[in-house]
Amino acid sequence: MNTNSGFVVILTALNLEYEAVRDQLADLRVRPHPAGTRFEVGKLGQSGCRVALGLAGKGNHPAAVIAERAIAQFSPTAMLFVGIAGGLWPTIRLGDVVVASKVYAYHGGTSEDDGLKARPKSWEIPHEADQIAHHLDRSGTWHRNLPTATAPRVHFGPIAAGEVVQDSGISDQARWIRQHYHDAMAIEMEGAGAAQAGHLNRALPVVVVRGISDHADGSKAAMDGQNWQPKAARHAAAFATALAEELITQSPHSRGDTDRDGSRTMQMTNSNLATGNAQVGFQAGQINGNITVGATPAQSTDDVAASIAELRTRLKQAHLDGQLDEETYVAAESELEAAAECVAAGIPEKKSGLVVALKRLRGLVADVSELAARLAAIIAVVRSMS
Repeated sequence: MNTNSGFVVILTALNLEYEAVRDQLADLRVRPHPAGTRFEVGKLGQSGCRVALGLAGKGNHPAAVIAERAIAQFSPTAMLFVGIAGGLWPTIRLGDVVVASKVYAYHGGTSEDDGLKARPKSWEIPHEADQIAHHLDRSGTWHRNLPTATAPRVHFGPIAAGEVVQDSGISDQARWIRQHYHDAMAIEMEGAGAAQAGHLNRALPVVVVRGISDHADGSKAAMDGQNWQPKAARHAAAFATALAEELITQSPHSRGDTDRDGSRTMQMTNSNLATGNAQVGFQAGQINGNITVGATPAQSTDDVAASIAELRTRLKQAHLDGQLDEETYVAAESELEAAAECVAAGIPEKKSGLVVALKRLRGLVADVSELAARLAAIIAVVRSMS
């Protein structure tokens, strides 16, 4: 699984699905996307794992667009699409949960003289996410807070995602789905869009979790009248949030790397700040991937200005990731703006004010180690300038 922000994004299509997930979160804060989509960021249980929750609306196309926005804004560890669906197998009870082992985009096809021929397109659940979901099901702990005497079962199998509400067991489309996607356990309208967005973003793990609210056989109105939609949504939300917590805590971002024998190793971070005439040549712990070793940073006004511009970007990302609350972020932005004004006015003349602003900023972001380290390095450079 990817190593990134420690967020899991959860998307839903309907408000009742959104509310079912929202009830599982604490310390909610709004995080608007520049295009207007409003996400809420909250924490899960005692672990404090972070979830970004969004309402995508009905259909695969809106799901893909909102999923793309969520991925760009939060750089999540994984993404879940959560809600209700119609069950296609009689052995799947109302209220049961289906986790998609595969998502079919079933509306792709070729129309020929002898009928519509399926052109299958599908996305499989990533192996590690699948393993974690199965383990969570076996543990039996995910449904302990549900107000039901009979715990819902969890099924793993393909889900078909199209663009229509399926409410017939005998229609032409129902027969066509059984013919071409006979192993599908449930049918819904958004999973393919979310899966496609994940696939196009460096294979981000996407898991579709659905609670069964009807059997897609003409009984939908009756089942809705018996409040199976909110029941099924609560069951799906309970499993999905438990899964989100596991995905975060089991990701490389949280757990560190492991040795060949499976034992956990510490993530290694080295930091060395030089002041005055001292210089650091090269220091490294464990390196994965390419590295670039260059000269010591040039000590010029342009370099400091560039460092402050980069810091602004990282500060904003830390705020979006929930590492800085709104009040701290606003105060930090104010100090960063003061620092930028000092640089624009000329460091020799405004050196003292620049250092003060940077030190105040460092105090505000002290809990975000990366930002604090960068600020310490910038302050050292400014102090060494004449």
